[in-house]
Amino acid sequence: MAKQRRYFFAPVALVLFGILAILLLTIPTEDLAEPPECMYGIVLDAGSSHTAMYIYKWPADKQNGTGVVTQHSECHPKGGGISSYVGQQGAAGRSLQVCLDQAMQDIPRARHHLTPVYLGATAGMRLLNISSPVQSAQVLQEVGHKIQSYPFNYQGAAILSGQEEGAYGWVTVNYLLENFIKYGFVGRWLSPGRQTVGALDFGGASTQITFVTKDEVEDESDRMKLRLYGHDYSLYTHSFLCYGRDQVLKRLLAHLVTTQGHTGTVAHPCFPAGYIITMKLGTLFDSPCTVAQTPSYSYNPQAALSVKGTGKYDHCLGNITEIFSFHSCPFSQCSFDKVFQPNVSGSFMAFSAFFYIHQFLQTTTGIPVTTPAQLEEAAHSICNMSINEMLVLAPDQEPRLQDFCAASVFTKVLFTRGYGFDEISFPHISFQKKVSLLVGNVFFLLYLLLLLQISA
Repeated sequence: MAKQRRYFFAPVALVLFGILAILLLTIPTEDLAEPPECMYGIVLDAGSSHTAMYIYKWPADKQNGTGVVTQHSECHPKGGGISSYVGQQGAAGRSLQVCLDQAMQDIPRARHHLTPVYLGATAGMRLLNISSPVQSAQVLQEVGHKIQSYPFNYQGAAILSGQEEGAYGWVTVNYLLENFIKYGFVGRWLSPGRQTVGALDFGGASTQITFVTKDEVEDESDRMKLRLYGHDYSLYTHSFLCYGRDQVLKRLLAHLVTTQGHTGTVAHPCFPAGYIITMKLGTLFDSPCTVAQTPSYSYNPQAALSVKGTGKYDHCLGNITEIFSFHSCPFSQCSFDKVFQPNVSGSFMAFSAFFYIHQFLQTTTGIPVTTPAQLEEAAHSICNMSINEMLVLAPDQEPRLQDFCAASVFTKVLFTRGYGFDEISFPHISFQKKVSLLVGNVFFLLYLLLLLQISA
């Protein structure tokens, strides 16, 4: 099922990328016999840790062939991503109910049957599809049935590939920055002739890097050529599954358990001193990202594991570095894990969890974090704090305070040793908050374009 989906989306993405737009989009509505009001569309962005719903609208009586697509409302239900409801019959579908009920209220009743709705799932469902294709299909079927119980125009539910997710983020970033095209004061679309920026995304289960390169991309699976608004772009894009924030934290703890030997207690150098948590051992090795690290000795998934923070930066750095593989490369050069990557060039925008990590480091340490040296200094400062010291500085972050040291050190290793950002290129990274919320725009617009049969 997943294989068939990839064959369908690759050519579709190449054809339709040239006409994607985030804020201004030409949408033909001749076939929609509706009064001059608004049309609506719904996207359910099913991430690894949560699902978000976005409702968009545009004028049905667009003037001069241009419809302005704007966000109408949004909804963020409680609970985890749809992949977290495996084994709980009906739960994945029910998790969408509060948002779909809201959509019933936010969209005029007369427009319900004309409103396209689509669910796009990312790395969390990619992981589930690896560990259990049957359960993955069941979850998609379940959420599909739930959506279809509402009077909207259901357009499907699918799992995006890592390449698609990375490229969509890149398109989103550069359209928002008007690097492709902008509407001029003379009332015409203009090409600003700007350089594009690369995209750095850090989700719960994967991380993506995408940028334009003039160098040869030696691994064909990481190469994507796009033609947007009359210009050709040669992209390098790669998605690292199991390198998202949640999975990295789980892999790190699994690594500590296996290297220290399971005695019921583990010293965690990335957790702040004074922090202690107890969990079931099975919750640590229930992911495709950690299953290979499952202890071979009398493993009992119900056994209790006590994790005690020690707050030691150097030990944290050493253990996180061991999550990566920098040892061999089948190409002329690699980032890590035998993955080819050309040298980074130009400006980049880092978003999703990268933004929150960067912001936390700035606000708690007072360090601007605009160079690799400052990133290391800030991470060192955070990692050497006790949990009580962190609570004083950032009480609003209490539920996640214990994770910021590991996340900061991981970002340092990924950016500098992995991707190759240095004292010259690192300052060209801009950390932004809202881009992750706008990836749903691309999900929606791609399927809206399919629905309305637009061709470039």
